[in-house]
Amino acid sequence: MTSSSPPLALIDTMEHINTLDVSQYSIDAQKTVTFLKCYTGSKGTFNSYRRDIERLLHWCELNSKTLPDLKQAEIESFIKFCQNPPLKWIGMKKAPRFALKEGNRVPNSEWRPFVVTISKAAHKKGHKLDPKDFELSHGAVKEIFASLSSFFNYLLQEEYLTMNPVALIRQKSKFIRTQQGPNKIRRISELQWQYVIRTAREMNNRTLFIMSALYSMYLRISELAASERWLPQMNDFQRDNDGNWWFTTVGKGNKQRQIAVSDTMLAALKHWREYLNLSSLPSSADTSPLLPKTKGKGPITSTTYIRKIVQQCFDNSIDKLKQDNFHDEAEFLVDATVHWLRHTGISDDIKHRPREHVRDDAGHSSSAITDKYIDIELRERHRTAKGKIIIDED
Repeated sequence: MTSSSPPLALIDTMEHINTLDVSQYSIDAQKTVTFLKCYTGSKGTFNSYRRDIERLLHWCELNSKTLPDLKQAEIESFIKFCQNPPLKWIGMKKAPRFALKEGNRVPNSEWRPFVVTISKAAHKKGHKLDPKDFELSHGAVKEIFASLSSFFNYLLQEEYLTMNPVALIRQKSKFIRTQQGPNKIRRISELQWQYVIRTAREMNNRTLFIMSALYSMYLRISELAASERWLPQMNDFQRDNDGNWWFTTVGKGNKQRQIAVSDTMLAALKHWREYLNLSSLPSSADTSPLLPKTKGKGPITSTTYIRKIVQQCFDNSIDKLKQDNFHDEAEFLVDATVHWLRHTGISDDIKHRPREHVRDDAGHSSSAITDKYIDIELRERHRTAKGKIIIDED
């Protein structure tokens, strides 16, 4: 392999890893597959680890190294390589790693270890993708350190390595920019949300229910779509002995949680079930899909399909904001994503609900994560700065 020729994918998706023939793989790659099999219960973690470790394996091959050869200097060189990879290693789209050929799964020649992206706003303005514009975010660099550290610790336990080279890098700050204060929570404004939910109501019942669930129950898109890990059903809405309704879901890290259902969300559920010709509220025996397909039977399994519905609602809302002369609000809404609805729901609720209640409904592992959504202090800080003058014109 050379830097001018892109590598082929080594490791298939989580669903196919157990059928992967690794007999022709290097010892390093075989160790990687064994490590990844420990994380087949969490698709997000599996994909992150696979992405970062596979890049390292390709870098090792390019530099004639093996995992036991790696020291602090090699890891630092690898990080710098990821920040500025060869253009041939950068894709213009997220292509599947493997493809079917004569009934067998083979590496897809269109796949690349890195992918260049642009914002939705830039895309709408006609900007084109260019591999030269690739940039590795600080969050992505932090993920590389985390992935490799877990991997090397595993190899230590397996006695394949004698040390963790990532642990030797004491000054990771030279690769990761530190930030004072909390990260900005990406959310939509109160005005934008009013336009979005009104637009959803005007579009169709499916859009209205999806937007309501994402905002009101802080759902991730993966918690609405069916998968091997999780099948959302109507009876995931259940009433307790006090007459209160709860929604049970399986979220990030394969963790199950119960979400308190508000009266407005319950009304949205009733409206959705009425449209589906179902009873007003589900019984414990109602195993029908929460989001059934529009054609055919069974639940929606594609997160891409749900994203398109949400994006169409955003696009229609942007048009309505412009028609009403809210051009700035329309411009800021262009970059909104599905996940912003979860952020917005949490941010709006933390203003009047106990922090611990929002934390548990959102599935946060600690209150410190929930605290990031409290913007009262930021508003007050800006208020005290707003009247500052540069020169006294009197």
